[in-house]
Amino acid sequence: MNKKIKNIAFVCIGLIALNFMNQSFYKRFDLTADQRYTISKTTKTVVNKVDKSLYITVYLEGDFPSEFKRLQIETRQYLEELSAVNKNITILFKNPDNLREKLIKKGMMPSQLTVEEDGKLSEAIIFPWAEVNYGKKTEIVSLLPTAIVASQEEQLQKAIENLEYGFSNAINDVTSKQKKKIAILTGNGELEDIYQYSFLSEVAKKYRLAKFTLDSVASNAPQTLKDLNNLDLAIITKPTETFTEKEKFTLDQFITNGGKTLWMLDNLQAEQDSLANNGKMLAYPKDLNLTDLLFAYGIRINTTLVKDLYSAQIPVATGVVGNQTQFKNLDWFYHPLVNGNPNHPITKNTGNVRLQFANQIDTLKNNLKKTPLLVSSLLTQKVGTPTLIELQSIANEVVENDYKSGSQLFSVLLEGEFNSAYKNRVKPFKTSLFKDKSTANKMIVIADGDVGKNQLLKGKPFDLNRDKWTNQTFANKDFLLNAVDYLLDDSGLMTLRNKSLQIRMLDKQKAFKERGFWQFLNVGLPLILLFAFGFVFNYLRKRKYR
Repeated sequence: MNKKIKNIAFVCIGLIALNFMNQSFYKRFDLTADQRYTISKTTKTVVNKVDKSLYITVYLEGDFPSEFKRLQIETRQYLEELSAVNKNITILFKNPDNLREKLIKKGMMPSQLTVEEDGKLSEAIIFPWAEVNYGKKTEIVSLLPTAIVASQEEQLQKAIENLEYGFSNAINDVTSKQKKKIAILTGNGELEDIYQYSFLSEVAKKYRLAKFTLDSVASNAPQTLKDLNNLDLAIITKPTETFTEKEKFTLDQFITNGGKTLWMLDNLQAEQDSLANNGKMLAYPKDLNLTDLLFAYGIRINTTLVKDLYSAQIPVATGVVGNQTQFKNLDWFYHPLVNGNPNHPITKNTGNVRLQFANQIDTLKNNLKKTPLLVSSLLTQKVGTPTLIELQSIANEVVENDYKSGSQLFSVLLEGEFNSAYKNRVKPFKTSLFKDKSTANKMIVIADGDVGKNQLLKGKPFDLNRDKWTNQTFANKDFLLNAVDYLLDDSGLMTLRNKSLQIRMLDKQKAFKERGFWQFLNVGLPLILLFAFGFVFNYLRKRKYR
């Protein structure tokens, strides 16, 4: 009896010890080949900043296509990993059916999908969104990428790849106590605010924006430089007036003192509105006096126009029926539809970007790392300027032999230590802040001033990602927002966008053709084997005990 009591006591003590060890030494194991559930160090750093309740509400619940059940499962499993890292994170899955109007007002637009099941096509509407709430701060997370994809399987793969970046970025935004400051430069005929609203209104949700008048250098240049150096990023959008030496020197010293820059430049005069009104226009070079400055950083923006057979469309009047003018959308080769670099976090999983009368960029050898971001197709033609552009040329027959200029560079990322353009030159004004070389810095140059220009509809800004006439969609806003995030990213969050996974999908056509065989294999065969086993077992039992 005593021996039994001792054994029971040992068992109880062992169970208590195991339970204690289980609570004290918690560990989760990721057994997937691509380590898709392993949280990166960057994400752990972001998640560990959550010091009070944070709620993540996912609207992937209810009746929706089976393909997106996979997205729901992957999202749930990933968020469970975040919750395991920090217990302050609470996950909720909600059915959006009764919340549709409320979600749309918050900017969570539904997605309409074409679904193939059992060889039949059907339409389905889902809300692929999540909401992150932390105190009084809220961020929404899109669970579906905007890139143009060949199939829903590819779309699903890109969505799963983007989960870590999407949620980490949102959590970082709501937990950050201080916003970085961005200067929107004015004073040199830059694009008016109303034409930048679609882009800048999104930037303002995450960063502090301030208009900065660069022409104030004329009255107090040293103070202007000092004020500019208090900001983190300068955005220069389509300047039309020549920069003075003092203004260039101010920008140069802003860069060497660690300031980031996003340039959107037109090196020639060509406007689509002028062409639409007159049917023809003269495209000619425009001197902004920035050539030597950009040359010192290792790039040159040429004054040639680039025509690309892979282009966006414009509406063209084709006739009159009754009193109504008839329009048709035709490819306009002066508006290239360009691809992003698939291997860089700024442009990975983004769609095509529309440019308008864009120039080509040459890169020069120096100590800076140069990464192409936007590149044309192979079917391009260079057009020297000045040149007369006529709208009626859109009807000309395409001669493919004329489009053999190859891929052209439209946007480039520069990274490294920037040498001052005034290193061995006379300085336009004296300043104690002068540096002849920067520490590690970043800059993006886009050879099109209209890349961030939204249209107006009834006097109000229209979405930058859509054309109001043709209803085509682009990724201009996504590209520019990613560019700003990358330039201001000090924690390495943007590198999470380069995460790649291999999602193994079911071959629908093969599954539909062979469904009878697999149904029999999974349902019929086990029943037959069970019946055969029962029959043989009963037969042998009766024979043995007969």
